[in-house]
This record gives sequence, C-alpha cells and structure tokens, in this order.
Amino acid sequence: MSKTLFAFFMVLLAGQGIFNASSANATSPTQLRVLTSMSGRVFEPYVESFERENPDIDVLVLNKNTNHALGEVALGNGRAFDIFWASSPEAFVMLDAFDHLAPYKGKRYHDFALSAVGWSWKTDRLTNVPSSWNMLLEPRFDGRIGIARPSRSGTTHLIVEQFLQDRGWEDGWQFVLQLSANFATITSRSFGVIDGLKSERFDIGLNIDFLAISEEELSFQYGRPVMLVPGRIAKLRGGGAPDLAERFIDFVLSPRGQQILLNPNINRVPIDPELRQTLSYEKYPALTAALRLSWAAYDPELAARRYWMVNEIFDQFITNQFGRRRAIWRDIRDIEANTDLAQRYRSKIDLAKTYLLTMPIEEHEVDVMQPSPMPGPGTRYAPITAEQKKFQVRWQSQAEMLLTLAENELREITQ
Repeated sequence: MSKTLFAFFMVLLAGQGIFNASSANATSPTQLRVLTSMSGRVFEPYVESFERENPDIDVLVLNKNTNHALGEVALGNGRAFDIFWASSPEAFVMLDAFDHLAPYKGKRYHDFALSAVGWSWKTDRLTNVPSSWNMLLEPRFDGRIGIARPSRSGTTHLIVEQFLQDRGWEDGWQFVLQLSANFATITSRSFGVIDGLKSERFDIGLNIDFLAISEEELSFQYGRPVMLVPGRIAKLRGGGAPDLAERFIDFVLSPRGQQILLNPNINRVPIDPELRQTLSYEKYPALTAALRLSWAAYDPELAARRYWMVNEIFDQFITNQFGRRRAIWRDIRDIEANTDLAQRYRSKIDLAKTYLLTMPIEEHEVDVMQPSPMPGPGTRYAPITAEQKKFQVRWQSQAEMLLTLAENELREITQ
C-alpha cells in the first residue's frame, strides 16, 4: 500500500472512530500526523514532496473543518497529532490562549500564506458581474448566492468577521441579515460552495480566493476593502513526533515549500516576500490584486475572542431560520412589485424589513457572554457548555420573535 493510500485509509478509520487514542500511543518516531482543514489539493503536494525528501517518514493526514479540528485538539489531542494547519488565523490564537501549541523558533505559530475573501462565479454563466459587496444585495440575486455555514467553515467565518470588523458590529450584522435574503443555500463546508457553482445550483459563491482561483472554470472577485489574512501552521503539544513536526514546518516555510503554493492547482499568495517579488503579474493577476488592494487590517485576536458567539449568532438568526426568513423576504419583494400595494402599505413593509434587519445582541454583550475559561478551549466551541446553551436558547427566542413580528406586519397585505 502506498503512503498516500495508507494516509487516506487512516483518515477513513478516523471517520469511523477507529483511529483513536490507543493507536496514537503506538506512533513511531518516523510517523508524522497532520490535522488540517486544508483540502487535499493543498496538502497532498506538500506530503508527496516531503515524503520524497524523507523516504523513511510516513505522513498521515486527517482533514476536518476548522471547528471540528479545534474540538479535536480541545479534547486533549488524544490521537497525538503533531501539526495543526489551517487558513483561519483566529484558530491559532485560540489554541495558543489555552496552551495547546508548542513553541518553535520562538513562535507558537507560523504564517505560511496570505489570502482574502470575495465571491466567485462560473465564468461562462454569469453576466453583469457584481463589483462590490453592496451589489450582492440587489433583488436580481434572489436565490442565486451560495455560502457555507461559518460554524462549519473557517473561511466563511473570515467572511462574516470581515463584515463585522469593516462595517462595525451593528451595520455588519445588518448587512449579513440583508444578504441572507439572496442566499440559495447554506452548505456544510466551503468546498460545497465550489461544487454548487460548478453544478450550477447557484450563480455566485462567497468564498476565499484560493478555493476559486485554482478552478479553471471559475472566476473570482475580491471584495473591498481587501483584508489579507495569514494561513498558519503550528506544532501541537502532545504530538508523537515533535522533531518531525519541526522538520515539516521548516519545509513548508522553505523556498521550495513556498514555491509549491504557486502550483496552478493551489494558487495561494506565499508569505515569502522575496518569492512574491518574482511573481509574473500577468500569470497571477488575482494574487497581484490582493497584494495591491490590501487596504484594511484583519484582527484575528478580536475574531478569536468572539469566535463561538459569531458562529452561533449566525446559526440562530440565519441558518436555523433560513426557510422562514427567505419566505418573508420573498413576500416583501412580491408586494413591492405591485406599485399600488407598496404605496398603500409602505409603513408596514418598512417595519417588517426593520425586524428582519435587527440584531438584538449588542457588541458589548458579547464580551460579557464570553464563557469562563477552563483548562482548554473546549468552552468556546466543543463540547457546548451549560452557559453557552443558555445563550443558544435566548438567541433562538429572539430570532423567532423578530420573524414573527415581521410576518405579522405582512399578514394583512398577503391575505
């Protein structure tokens, strides 16, 4: 069995709960275990190159979304993973805060690539492409936008956080709530957005640059202001092969490791500034745009402090109410298409919109709601605590109440 197939086999066992703590205890010093949210398109070239240079080492990879990967480490890293590797910088801030990362060369984590978010589309399918985030709010995109669930996708969490950081808490949530009127679906992972575009389930997908740029049939537009965020890699405490972890980090950050990022199947912005200077701008126009249009700074520490809260608020107000919320918006648009009705009931329509766009949770409340620290970051994402359950119940009730108020305003018109 080849090393790649063996690694894949171990991932399948992990999914069945067979790759467990007892097997972790049997790790050999020539076996490196990597926990990552990266797709196979990214990690496989690294694994193959690293194994070619180190034929005595087996690299086993477990691919999980960012939130589940955090939970894996929070529960004690029982399977002795050596490396944590992800595109979400706040994930590393959280793990570091609870001392799950082992220092290497004076750092708890190392930046390896830069990324930014925006929207993509199938090149031969969409005409009159939106040029700004606000254009995505237009009624013509009703049911045509796909997004992943931020609690299942670290890159989508970046998108939501960018709105909150750039526009402010209140205006940021108002934008997200209004944008949800045009969602066609909320997928379980970032890759679901790419798949949905390719299968033409929807026309526009909100995602991070490298997921779309690496697809020949898709085009990508950066949203402004562009916020460049660093993808990171770190050595985990409790790993079975700490020396191999350091060797792998060195490889990823080395000139030959950084060069792999420019593979057309990956197409990520390398962290190495000297390598960026050598890029052909004609060959990598999207990467160049990201570097030249970086107007705003992303704050991963702020995102880490409210990570669970932002994801949970999105789920309670949008994901869990998706069908009901979309039906109300469509009623509003149907009414507004009738000029006489729209004029007669303008005040009721506007009030219904106000309820749909209201976020009753204020930013200062999020700091108060932060769960008390425990010996591990599990209090923030997995498993859920009794304190977090109280927040869930309250937010669900508030979300349902606001939708009921919006429906009541429209009932006289629709009946």
